[in-house]
Amino acid sequence: MRVLITGGAGFVGSHLSEALLSAGHHVHVVDDLSTGSIDNISHLKPQQHFGYTIDTVFNEQLTAELVDHADVVFHLAAAVGVKLIVERPVHTIECNVHGTEVVLRHASKKKKLVLVASTSEVYGKSTNVPFQEDADLVLGATTRHRWAYACSKMLDEFHALAYYKERKLPAIVFRLFNTVGPRQTGQYGMVLPNFVRQALANEPITVFGDGTQSRSFTYVGDVVRGLIALMLEPKAIGQVFNIGNVEEVSIRGLAERVKSATGSSSDIVTIPYEQAYDSGFEDMPRRVPDLTKIRQLVGYEPKVGLDEIIRRVVEHFRTH
Repeated sequence: MRVLITGGAGFVGSHLSEALLSAGHHVHVVDDLSTGSIDNISHLKPQQHFGYTIDTVFNEQLTAELVDHADVVFHLAAAVGVKLIVERPVHTIECNVHGTEVVLRHASKKKKLVLVASTSEVYGKSTNVPFQEDADLVLGATTRHRWAYACSKMLDEFHALAYYKERKLPAIVFRLFNTVGPRQTGQYGMVLPNFVRQALANEPITVFGDGTQSRSFTYVGDVVRGLIALMLEPKAIGQVFNIGNVEEVSIRGLAERVKSATGSSSDIVTIPYEQAYDSGFEDMPRRVPDLTKIRQLVGYEPKVGLDEIIRRVVEHFRTH
């Protein structure tokens, strides 16, 4: 198949490109490199069935042409990372909402299969853990910029499902939980690469908040396997799926495991949220997916545990 990946020079997109090419598909990436990097896809350039365009999906003529030539579109282009979201809420909303609208509108013309990336952020302040896809979503006040990202991705989901219902666009929504692995940058507040970088430099490992908040981390290779399985499953169309891992760890516990894995002499220090971000920042105490739906449909099961994930990320930092 011919696959277009928006945001394909990003962390997840570059790994998805690799896997699709290995499976014999043709891949074209479009990315404006605002958060992605050409280095993430430079090793793919020599491949016969790989192409890329450095531009934004806001370029309507280009997007129309690229979508027209594709059989499947993975729409990954988005503003990502807590730091970026808090500091640039206007960019976050415009990039996520308008970008998705452009992709859906052009895909709808010839009913191209579209898989739209969403996020576990949409579960917001819900305490109904593990999170199920049809559960209520609970967000904070609009005066808290932190929730602009979750709200923008919720609108993306509504938009994709509306196109499916009203215009018969074959669309699938997937909610990614904390996805980690080689090539992920800590530039926008991603916690694991930041911890690993600090530990290898024997700098203080900085935990925001009190460290009791927990997350479940998923290896990017496991996520990519889930995405390709959904792409190939017609019964997935018109539905929403969690993709993640149920292995839960506190952020303090993650810092301790990174320190141990690197043999670092770093101290682990906590920094209040209002010092790390802005006053009134809100966080989720837990974020764990219910994987029943995707497991039953395509047999998805994450294979890489947290200690092995950390080992691979440490190895990547040491060799790059």
